[in-house]
Amino acid sequence: MTEIFEGLRAAFWLVIALDPELIDIALRSLQVTLSALAIACVIAIPFGTYLAISRFRRRRLVIAVVNAMMGLPPVVVGLIVYLMLSRSGPFGVLGLLFTPTAMVIAQVIIITPLIASITHQAMRELWAEYHDLLISMHTSKWQRVKTLMWDGRRNLLTAALAGFGRAIGEVGAIMIVGGNIDNVTRVLTTAIALETGKGDFALALALGFVLIALALLVNFAIHWLSRTEREGLW
Repeated sequence: MTEIFEGLRAAFWLVIALDPELIDIALRSLQVTLSALAIACVIAIPFGTYLAISRFRRRRLVIAVVNAMMGLPPVVVGLIVYLMLSRSGPFGVLGLLFTPTAMVIAQVIIITPLIASITHQAMRELWAEYHDLLISMHTSKWQRVKTLMWDGRRNLLTAALAGFGRAIGEVGAIMIVGGNIDNVTRVLTTAIALETGKGDFALALALGFVLIALALLVNFAIHWLSRTEREGLW
């Protein structure tokens, strides 16, 4: 019991003192996750909105595939990306394996279906309200997509925050494609796994505190957005 309290006290002081290693790992995590989130949003938000307003053959199949990919195991994604980027893989010549770029690629694959699915559900409801108006104005599909994206920006932000929450806590795929290399690809989740295995519970707990704080901030943001939506404040 004493060791646990000592570890908690040491972890607390690491956070308060802004330990350089702790800050470096946290900033790298944010850099990788925010980069992946930006790319995923650029892909998923227009695509999810387009699915909401369009009618085409196999549309239901596409939606089912997107929803199914939300449950894709991250370790499988990591394995696929590893095979694609390894020396014997089709993209091995790029030398991206065990770099932050490989980690971003894996996270993009993991969170894009999630953001696209949430976007589709939100935009489908909004499209039901805007359908007659936008059709009567003879707008193009791209104009309809832009209009829904702008008026539904609160819901889209919620989708992006959900993607961020999933990406920041990912460990399996990141460990496979990043390699957990010190000062290169070590992020919060992989560092926690490493330090726990080494028995350095103080740093592991400090990293855990930072990760929990980020997760709580995201959840509070989603809760606040939901509350403002219900109260019509935004």
